Amino acid sequence: MRSSIVRNKGTPLHYSMISIDEILKFIQDQTGLDSLESDSDIFELGIVGDDFDDLIGRFSEKYKVQMGSYLWYFHTDEEGQNIGGLFFKPPNKRVERIPITPRVLLDIANHGSWNIFYPKHRLPKYRIDTLINWIFATGVIFFFIYTLVR
Repeated sequence: MRSSIVRNKGTPLHYSMISIDEILKFIQDQTGLDSLESDSDIFELGIVGDDFDDLIGRFSEKYKVQMGSYLWYFHTDEEGQNIGGLFFKPPNKRVERIPITPRVLLDIANHGSWNIFYPKHRLPKYRIDTLINWIFATGVIFFFIYTLVR
């Protein structure tokens, strides 16, 4: 059970009484990880890509965390293959990764918002790596169709 301090409009200022044991149990229940310590880097334990995104999404729902400042590319890799990434770096390869641990999630849950301050960084306006992926996939599909109707 946790209590919260609430503003006039019902937005929590912060949560209290969330324990590290509760966060550890939540992560273990969501991921199936057996060995997990309060300072374990979730990424290093193999929770990456869509699995990481799902975990963080469920975490924000359960603990009512405002995620407006969350930048995924500082914490995890993208899911799947990125052929365009061979030529143009994806966002997660343009910044230094910031580890997410159960202790960090505890602080965020108790704060009520994603309170990680990111270093200044600059990303390109468009993701050329994903454009290359789409062009490549389209080319493969057209080649496949061409070989079928030929």
